[in-house]
Amino acid sequence: MNQLPGGSGGQNFNRNTIAASHRLEAAPEIERGGTLLSPNKEIESGTLRCAVVRHVEIEDLGYLGEGLQRGGVEVDYIDAWDLPTEPVPDAAGLVVLGGPMAVYEIDRHPYLAREIELIRRYIHQDRPVLGVCLGAQLLAAAGGARVYPGAEGKEIGWFPVELTAGGREDPLWAGFPTSFTTFHWHGDTFDLPAGAELLARSDRYPQSFRIGRHAYGVQFHPEIVPTALESWIRAYRLELARERLDAEDVLAVPDLQAHRALATRFGKNVATWMHRAQG
Repeated sequence: MNQLPGGSGGQNFNRNTIAASHRLEAAPEIERGGTLLSPNKEIESGTLRCAVVRHVEIEDLGYLGEGLQRGGVEVDYIDAWDLPTEPVPDAAGLVVLGGPMAVYEIDRHPYLAREIELIRRYIHQDRPVLGVCLGAQLLAAAGGARVYPGAEGKEIGWFPVELTAGGREDPLWAGFPTSFTTFHWHGDTFDLPAGAELLARSDRYPQSFRIGRHAYGVQFHPEIVPTALESWIRAYRLELARERLDAEDVLAVPDLQAHRALATRFGKNVATWMHRAQG
């Protein structure tokens, strides 16, 4: 998710609670939190660890978390405003999730600049990094591309995505059909970074790209657990009202079984990619 214009700012952030966010004016009572990555945490032999940057608690890994765990990847959440300045040394990769802020709102959310710099370091070190929604936009910015409000309006709901020729050959999308319906909630878009390969698109906007070998951006939400959308609706109801949408536009999953199968496949692909990147 990303920007909602005209909200009520607020920068009183701490590890356990976001006092306010300009789109979270719709539900200021929602608690936020995350667990910092501990260098002393013990994990099972043969597993990897992944640092996950979270901007709001309700936008988490969803099905992707299950897929990573099954694929031998342990995850630890880091709150965006508590980011380290260097890549986490004992984390095999970095996942940056969605959130209500916009990349171009660094003056309101200064930690976004640290996120961009951290992502840039992962790219330069050829370490795995995956950005989802806002995370994809931050990845685009880290690659030197422009991020801005989409001229074709917001995509909120369930819409088709089509893989490009490159996407059909890319291991991140292995096992996916050429065209599939998935969940979207975004209003911003981005130019493709120089040298990046477009992997998927919708009728309106680019939806997935890769920089180099190990940096992926995914604009839509393949990870979403449909039952979690009820909390999104409560939190972001003002945005839905502005867009003249109601709950059914968000909750109307075209094919729950197909979505779950593709979400599981996505998690497996991400875990496999992180393991292979270590070799």
